[in-house]
Amino acid sequence: QVQLVESGGGLVQPGGSLRLSCVVSGSIFSIYVMGWYRQVPGKQRELVAVIPNGGVANYADSVKGRFTVSKDDAKNAVHLQMNSLKPEDTAVYYCNAVVRARSNSPASNAYWGQGTQVTVSS
Repeated sequence: QVQLVESGGGLVQPGGSLRLSCVVSGSIFSIYVMGWYRQVPGKQRELVAVIPNGGVANYADSVKGRFTVSKDDAKNAVHLQMNSLKPEDTAVYYCNAVVRARSNSPASNAYWGQGTQVTVSS
């Protein structure tokens, strides 16, 4: 089993900053990709930022220059620094990780955190 636990959401004024964190635990041989998605009611979940193992981070156009994704491989953690927040950034943010659980099997699966609410409002 693999668990993702997020923290750091909350209420912030427009122009403010928040930092989200997510720790992956459980049966982990390797983590291929870690990142963040978000969802608002009535819309599909959308990619915010992902960072592959040994690769370059990929961002949604709407957050480029404002959000920064980073990871701590030693702690199996991924962070999302969100600056210059806008009301349209309001959503539930979900941590995602693609994990290979066993060394004797190449199979990998995608796992999700429980979500953390980010509200940008004055």
